[in-house]
Amino acid sequence: MTHRYRWEIDGLRAIAIGFIILYNAKITILGHQPFKGGFIGIDIFFVISGYLITSIILKELVTTGSFSFKHFYEQRIRRIFPALLLVMLVSFPFAWMYLMTNNFISYANSIITSLSFSSNFFYHYSANTFGQVGALHKPFLHTWSLSVLGQYYILFPIILITTFRYLRKYIIHILILGFIVSLGIAELGSRNDPSATFFFIHTRIWELMAGSILAYFEIEKSSKNRLKDNNNFLSFLGLLLIFLSFFIFYYFDNLNHPSFVTLIPVIGVCLVIHYSTKDTIVKKILSIKILNIAGLVSYSLYLWHYPLFAFIRTSGIVTGNITKKILLMVVLVLLSVLSYYFVEKKFRNKNLNFKKVLMVLSSVGLIVLITNFLIIFNKGYPDRFTNLKNINENYVADNFHLSKLRIPEESTQKKEFDRNKMKVLIIGDSHGEDLHNAFFLNKEKFDKYDFAYLPFSDTRNANEENEKRKKTNIFLQSDVLVFSFRWNENKIDIISEYIEKIENKKIVIISSTNEYKVHSTAYTLLDKKVLFEKEKFDYYGLKKLYFENRLLHSNSAINKKLKNFSKSNKFLFLNREDFMCDIVDKECEYVDKSGNKIFFDYAHYTRQGAKYFGEKIHKINWFKLD
Repeated sequence: MTHRYRWEIDGLRAIAIGFIILYNAKITILGHQPFKGGFIGIDIFFVISGYLITSIILKELVTTGSFSFKHFYEQRIRRIFPALLLVMLVSFPFAWMYLMTNNFISYANSIITSLSFSSNFFYHYSANTFGQVGALHKPFLHTWSLSVLGQYYILFPIILITTFRYLRKYIIHILILGFIVSLGIAELGSRNDPSATFFFIHTRIWELMAGSILAYFEIEKSSKNRLKDNNNFLSFLGLLLIFLSFFIFYYFDNLNHPSFVTLIPVIGVCLVIHYSTKDTIVKKILSIKILNIAGLVSYSLYLWHYPLFAFIRTSGIVTGNITKKILLMVVLVLLSVLSYYFVEKKFRNKNLNFKKVLMVLSSVGLIVLITNFLIIFNKGYPDRFTNLKNINENYVADNFHLSKLRIPEESTQKKEFDRNKMKVLIIGDSHGEDLHNAFFLNKEKFDKYDFAYLPFSDTRNANEENEKRKKTNIFLQSDVLVFSFRWNENKIDIISEYIEKIENKKIVIISSTNEYKVHSTAYTLLDKKVLFEKEKFDYYGLKKLYFENRLLHSNSAINKKLKNFSKSNKFLFLNREDFMCDIVDKECEYVDKSGNKIFFDYAHYTRQGAKYFGEKIHKINWFKLD
């Protein structure tokens, strides 16, 4: 039985890896993430893997009557480990530089479990949900799918060969039964335990079985050309279903996955594989050279993209810079192509003695394992960050980096106002800076205003410095002064004296922002629940919890006093809680629509949080001066 190379399958791989990269890049256009359905790329890969592995095993059994486990696992080792170990080695210096203690230990655990095909268990039990903010900073989270495939490679050949030898006429019944049972468990589990359902093999096996069932019919029943008159229509329908599922999962955020809905892309892949014969349009499309090249390097692309994105997010190197983001994609492609041609292809070359391959991989693997066990044993080498020695060990590394990235550098460099707009100067501390950031990141929505920020030293001995700032162009040109602080009675007195000397400017007083009960400035209320209390909950279902844990809000004594102070002086008073919470439903915001954290500590906004709150300010017309 001949092994004809299937270029259309490489085309499918190209579509799958394209979906995955666009999804994990978290590209935002006009406030929307158009590639939110891209995670179905994993499902496409699972179906392809089920089809190819079953085809390899059955073809060998049918043609020779036996099966070489040695040859099969040699091919898998050559395929999986060389590129994986390379990415692990290259990632280490970046992990050392950028990952704080807890995340560095998590990184080490993920490396160890990835090499033993058990990282899917590690990520489930360490409370990492794919796509959440914390997950975006875990360099090897994507290896959960390799672990599922590794478990499949170990178990499935034994089951299939045993069935072929002793129960051959029941193979299809067993495959279909496995498909139905696994799909049913996935549907139920996606509602009751979405994390385990996402990560574990028992709820993914049906996707692999879909490919297996297809391979069985093609080999055992010779069904490849049975509906050849409809090949064009059915292969096109399959491709349509794949792209349709991409948009379905984009438009309906609350769909469970994997579940019955995931049948749409799975059926689509099966139709494309089965009916894309030589003369079909879909075969010709998927055999385009650029798609075939992308398909060939898809494994390297998959391995490199997630750690590259994770370290870039953690370091903030490309934040807000489109040129650097484009350069990042070029680097990803370059790394993947080099990895494919100089590592993947080299090690898969049958002329390279397998004993030598095994010796090299074992030596490198041992170095990787020892290195990562040392990271765990030495508690993440906390002394790497001399400037962070006093930070609580429970500090969430994500928050540290989110705090560093919260203010775009260009937002603090304004020296002159736009003469054709109402000139608004926000004066305050870090909470005032947050408010200015909300406007700056949404300036296209507030096109009749021009905003600037001026820091204010709120201590008595800083009067001279504050008076100097009154003489700057940005202050003199302003029409409106907006005062925003983490207020206390002393600050109200200081600002009262400061305002007395100001003439011909509209004054706006902003309430103190809501603060939430976290007992430490090192993490958010969300982190407290996820990391330390280990509670089972819906990541997106904590709005009422946030409301109940407000320490500072509209009815707090300081905000009431601030409101009275504004009223007595005829200043405009604006309450931040109007856009942060829903008082009627008793809910407060804590993540944006894409699941990004709004806060990185007890109250300060992340960049995504400032963007989100700026959108809400505009929507409810909160900042209305005329």
